[in-house]
Order: sequence, then C-alpha cells, then structure tokens
Amino acid sequence: MLKSILLILFFSLYSFASFSQRLPVSKSNKKSSDKQAKRDKINELIRNEEDGIASFKKQSTIQFKMNNDGNGFLYEYGKMKTPYKTTLFQFEYGEKQHPKQQKQSTSSYVGGGFTVFGKPFIYGKQNIFYQLKLGAGQQILIGGKGNKNGVAISGVLVGGFSAGLTRPYYMEFVTDSGSVKKKFSEADRELFMNPENIIGGTGISKGWNELTFNPGVYAKTGLRFDWARFNQVVSALEFGFSFDFYSKKVVQMVDVPGKSFFPTAYISLVFGKRK
Repeated sequence: MLKSILLILFFSLYSFASFSQRLPVSKSNKKSSDKQAKRDKINELIRNEEDGIASFKKQSTIQFKMNNDGNGFLYEYGKMKTPYKTTLFQFEYGEKQHPKQQKQSTSSYVGGGFTVFGKPFIYGKQNIFYQLKLGAGQQILIGGKGNKNGVAISGVLVGGFSAGLTRPYYMEFVTDSGSVKKKFSEADRELFMNPENIIGGTGISKGWNELTFNPGVYAKTGLRFDWARFNQVVSALEFGFSFDFYSKKVVQMVDVPGKSFFPTAYISLVFGKRK
C-alpha cells in the first residue's frame, strides 16, 4: 500500500514538473512568433518605402479646389487597407458660378474730381448656389515614386451626397425715394435689369434667412500626382472631373434656364500628412 502511494506521488510530481517545463517553452514560442511577425511587417514597410510605396495607417489632407465653374475647399481623411489601396472620406464646400456671370462696378463723381466706386456686383445674377458634399471612395496607387525625387501616381474615385443651397442675390438700387436693397422678382424686373439704377452689390450680408435646400448626389474621378520627398508628407496635384445631379433645377441668372446636372473639370492643390 505504501509503495502504491509513493508511486502515485512520484508520477504526479513528474507530470507536474514536465508540464511546468513545457509551459514556459510554449509562452516563449508565442513571444518569438509575435516578434518575428513584427519584424516581417517592419521589413515589408521598409521594402515598400524603398520601392516608393507610402506605408501608413491613416492620412489627412486639405485641398484647395479650382473648378471651371467655381472653387471650393475640401477636407479628406484616408485609412490604408493595403499598400496600394486607401479608403477615403471627404467633406467639401464650394460655390458654383455661372459661365455668363461677370463682376463689375459702378462709379460716380463727387466734388473735387474724386470718383466713388460702388461695391462690385454681377449684372443679371438671380441666385448664389453653394454645395456641401459628403462622400466616400478609394485611392488606388498606380505607380510608386521609385525614389525620393520621384512622383507617385494614384487614381481617386469618390461619390456621395450633395446638399445644394440656393441664396437670393441682392443688389442696391437708386430710386426716387432713396436707395433700396432688393433681390430679383418679376415685379421689380425693370429696376433690377436697368444698369442706370444699380448702385452696387450688398456683399454677403443678405439672403441667409432665405436659403433653400436642394438635395443631390455626386461622383468624381481623378488622378493624383504626389511629389513630396518624404512619404510621411502629402504634397500633390489632382486633376479630374466631377458630376453633380440635383433633384430640382438650379436657376443662377435671370432669363437663363436652370439646370439639374453639372459636369465639372477641376484641379486641386493637396497638402497633408500620413501616420
């Protein structure tokens, strides 16, 4: 009986000792595996950097956008999925300008030979049209820099929701009873369209409480050329086309039919950083 008890104790102690020895080895193997995976990832990032492929987790940029029918400002946040593909989220603000609009000013002479100029205005303008866009898309690397003095080329495709906002355009006029500030209406057509009645524009002070909402959608596609020396920095030019469609027609000029579809060519200056 004593021998049996001793044998059981012996095998129990032996098994426990063997398990204790294997446990640190297992933990050690896991640590080694994690370290190796980390080293492999770092080596891949280094190879990508040498090949001119920017490796990062996220990027943020600001863009100054010049369209053939206006201009705007854009903020972009990007999250890298692979070294070649980045998911983009963009917020854009802009103003559409009609191709027929032309800024001008009036002048009048006062005593002493001085000339007084009125505030600049756009003759025949009926509404100002703003855009607030929220979209998502992809940036796909087409060609890496090759070296620090090279240029990385990426394709960009983004689409989403566009909030169109129309604000009446006010001007200041001279009348028999003094100066008045008015927007266009058929009742005041003769006053509004007679250049001799115009004193000037009213700036941005009026019409904000008369904004009308026009929902729409948009899509854009372009090519981005990034010449930044270091991959942690974004310095680029983007060329492309955007297409906006709104649920209601937008009237911008008097006696010019409104439209719902706006095809646009653009160029953007892009600046930002990567992490």
